[in-house]
Amino acid sequence: MHLIGMSTDTIVNSLADTALYKLITWLSPNFPVGAFTYSHGLEFAVEMNQVSDYDGLTHWVDGILRFGSGRVDSSFFRAAYEAQSSCDMTALSLIMERAYAQRGSAELILESTTQGRAFIDTLVKVWPEARLQAWHDRLAVDSCEPPYPIAVAVAAAIAAVPLEAALITYLHSFASNLVSAGLRLIPLGQTDGQRAMAHLEHRIIDSARAAVVRDPEDFGAAAVMVDWMSMQHETQYTRLFRS
Repeated sequence: MHLIGMSTDTIVNSLADTALYKLITWLSPNFPVGAFTYSHGLEFAVEMNQVSDYDGLTHWVDGILRFGSGRVDSSFFRAAYEAQSSCDMTALSLIMERAYAQRGSAELILESTTQGRAFIDTLVKVWPEARLQAWHDRLAVDSCEPPYPIAVAVAAAIAAVPLEAALITYLHSFASNLVSAGLRLIPLGQTDGQRAMAHLEHRIIDSARAAVVRDPEDFGAAAVMVDWMSMQHETQYTRLFRS
């Protein structure tokens, strides 16, 4: 189901109650994927005074959504969702390989795959489902760690959550975690955090909608500074975050 051009009320009403409940729960801050332990390189950016205030934080997160992991993960999310919907496991495996290759540093790979593994492990225990369990077992046999956006996309497809709704919620969760890290690192107040999320509202929605209509082969990203900050974070002397 594609929801481009629909109002927010129409999108919400198009979701089955159970699918909406799962989506909210899976991407809530208390879902045990350990998202709070990662800053996506932001910790070193703050250390280097590249991000030092509210404006800098919103600009940084906006750039990641437009040109960095937010953009490329949206494409992988869509591709994985469509592969699962058509039961094309070969395509899904290839998408995961490309997702690994797109990560700019070892820490960014760790950030994505650790959360992806925790997400799937929790789901098969809490919401048992035959197709999800089969994929979980296949990953174990192949000793493969699923990137986080792909894990969420597969679960959303199985739960019949509409693609656009799932993407918007995923990107909101991703941006919210970066903003939360910024509040602790800079530091900023909680009101600034909410102002940042309000500022990013249209960027998140536009990014999700762009991913749905983008050429499926256009997996590119261009956030070199974010990748560099992440690489430098690996040897940062004092750290609060794992990335």
